[in-house]
Amino acid sequence: MASPLDHQKQNAMKKINQHRKNATLFVAVFIAAIMLSLKAYSQTTQTIRGRVMDEVSKTPLIGVTVQVLGNFESPLGNATDADGFFAIANVPTGRQAIKVSYIGYEEQTIPNIIVTAGKEVILNLSLTESVAQLNEVVITANNKDDKTATNNDLATVSARSFNLDDTKRYAGALGDPSRMAANFAGVIGGNDSRNDIVVRGNSPTGMLWQLEELNIPNPNHFGALNSTGGPVSMLNNNNLDKSDFITSAFPAQYGNAIAGAFDIRLREGNNQKIEKVAQIGFNGFELGMEGPFSKKSKSSFIVNYRYSTLGVFQALGIEFGTGGNTPNYQDLNYKLTFPTKNNGKFTVFGILGNSSIDLLGSKIKKDDLRKPSGSDLYGNENEDSYPQYGTTINGLSFEKNLSKKTFAKFTLGYSTTREKFTADSLTRNVDLDVTGKFKRAEAKFNTDKASFVFFTRTKFNSKNSLTSGVYIDHNTFNLFNRDLFANVNKDTVRVDISDNNTLSQAYTQWKHRFSNKFSFSAGLHAQHYSLNNQAVVEPRGSVTYQMTGNKSLSFGYGLHHQAPSVYTSYAQTKTPAGVIYSNKNLDFVKSNHYVLTYDWNLSETLRLKAEAYYQELSNVPVERNASSFSAINTGVSFGPSDKVNLVNRGTGKNYGVELTLERFFSKGYYFLFTTSLFDSKYKGSDNVERNTAYNTQYVVNALGGKEFRVGRNKNFLSLNLKVTTIGGRYLTPLNFAASQAQVQAVYNEDLAFSEKQQAYFRADFRIAYRKEFKRSTLEYSLDLQNVTGNQNIFAQTYNPRTNSIANQYQQGFFPVPFVRYTF
Repeated sequence: MASPLDHQKQNAMKKINQHRKNATLFVAVFIAAIMLSLKAYSQTTQTIRGRVMDEVSKTPLIGVTVQVLGNFESPLGNATDADGFFAIANVPTGRQAIKVSYIGYEEQTIPNIIVTAGKEVILNLSLTESVAQLNEVVITANNKDDKTATNNDLATVSARSFNLDDTKRYAGALGDPSRMAANFAGVIGGNDSRNDIVVRGNSPTGMLWQLEELNIPNPNHFGALNSTGGPVSMLNNNNLDKSDFITSAFPAQYGNAIAGAFDIRLREGNNQKIEKVAQIGFNGFELGMEGPFSKKSKSSFIVNYRYSTLGVFQALGIEFGTGGNTPNYQDLNYKLTFPTKNNGKFTVFGILGNSSIDLLGSKIKKDDLRKPSGSDLYGNENEDSYPQYGTTINGLSFEKNLSKKTFAKFTLGYSTTREKFTADSLTRNVDLDVTGKFKRAEAKFNTDKASFVFFTRTKFNSKNSLTSGVYIDHNTFNLFNRDLFANVNKDTVRVDISDNNTLSQAYTQWKHRFSNKFSFSAGLHAQHYSLNNQAVVEPRGSVTYQMTGNKSLSFGYGLHHQAPSVYTSYAQTKTPAGVIYSNKNLDFVKSNHYVLTYDWNLSETLRLKAEAYYQELSNVPVERNASSFSAINTGVSFGPSDKVNLVNRGTGKNYGVELTLERFFSKGYYFLFTTSLFDSKYKGSDNVERNTAYNTQYVVNALGGKEFRVGRNKNFLSLNLKVTTIGGRYLTPLNFAASQAQVQAVYNEDLAFSEKQQAYFRADFRIAYRKEFKRSTLEYSLDLQNVTGNQNIFAQTYNPRTNSIANQYQQGFFPVPFVRYTF
């Protein structure tokens, strides 16, 4: 049975999508204003610069040759200085590729570097020392030439990297890392209106988010407690550096997660010149700036501020006929960098954001109330609710080479989440006028986390390295949630607790390279949870063999655990003897991951990857008495679970095969084809095997794009298409008679997740245009989402006023404009 908090969050997602449509008409004015004020140039150039370091020890490499590939009148290239820095001036705008070579190290090629007039290109590169010490090493099959190669070289299976260009280029991604990741094999978007992702049949709550090594809370606006997604990301893609996404058998560095991990890195600001960006689009109005603190300083800053598009219009008094139901959100992303002597560096970074929306059923028009199904209503007609959210993430780090062989980094962090809501029930007369209002529910969830992180890597020689680290997260929380029943003058308190706990984690992983073709790594991850004094040790390992013909074969294994949420642990039952916390002694959920990977670089630009996996889950919280409930499915709704008397007796399994065929951008076009065939099952305390809420059984994604040079000034026009089809969701059928009797949705839990819906289908189309000026760049695009307007069922609920079952549909067609100006 859905809670008031759950209904409120679903309604909020609908309302936010409605407002995105309303903003579309205003973007054309923004584009025209910029176009009229600028003059185009036929050919412009820019500078590519950066730094080259050893991949493991992070020591700067001196004398590395960095060359821009292509036919130029004179060679474009340079060598790194004593601190590993290089700069290449007068590089033509457009897509460029560079080659990085150094005696004793594996050569690396970086393709598809987008060079624009409005911004310098700054690259942080790392080279891998060759096991065989030759005079010159040239390896055409080196995985570093693969643009999907991860920052973390220990992530050898089920992992890939992404960058700013990936989040912008794919149709439907909207600059959001989570929505972009939904294009990868084994990943499914949990809901069109949000960016929660389902990885290989696991709940979205099993995801880990890391930012600059810190374990962080949900980095999304309207992101509820226990969730890992939301409708709008707080991560500003203009601040993103190359980051990693891992879907199984994680290296020992990652813990307290069983589904997947985002390892997010923020880029440093330009330390030589001031650069600015102005942007309007899906996520709102945005202004950003980066540069040095002074002309003589090597220190830099980068900061970006964003405010919701509809919030700006409302502040200006512009009304869209939707009353006061306007989503408001704002966020700030920043990073400050202060180099020190002897290759040291202090960094201060953070993300700050808040969001709110008033969902006023009392403002819904009577004509909408008279619609037969009520399925198109943006809000609950019988309720006014007021959710508010706030998140802060701040960190301070210091890194330094302790020797030529050892690198170390210390990080301190402090993060907070604030969530508050109230809901008022409405009464109406036969004419549908509101005649009364009384409080229905209220909640307040506050969390504070103080973090300490230590990370070190030692390269003993070209064959052996050791990576180790520690995480200590001290959590303080204040949770309160209750439902009120005015008709009987009673309430039910779901949770009411103020407490703290500490999650301590330590890991170490050794990597041995037998040769340039054969490597092995093994590690351990340990974690201790102070709430119930539980401790576990997890083995991790992988083997990779580079076969002939640019093929490789890898196997990975990992044992992973995740602590129960604090809300679940403190869900309470009130008895005459006092309050009982029956879930407080819940143990970690356990998951064994096995992955086999076959990778074939068919050419320099074409890659085929196949993976098979098996995941075995145990210790899953289920009810003490026989039932279909399992915590595996808790991420299917946006509110927390109020279940009590839980025990660690549930099980589950996920297994499947995935195929990826990818053509990296070359000669003006790219494509990405991914498909996944899988099965996801679980057993509750009744020991009946059922489909999980995420068992869609298959997903197919087909993406492609073409870039053209058009007009007298050879500007850039790109067309991008994405088509997705996903197997139908399994839903729990409504018990119509019980819903009528209780005047709210009641589901037949004995038949949990037994009714399969129609297959999901969606097509997105994106058209983008980039114009280069002498010292600036203008980009604008139009993302046409769900261009076929296909109606995909998300859930079913009961409408008490119409006494009928109402389908809740996923997002319909809407256009999303975007404009970005860098200068």
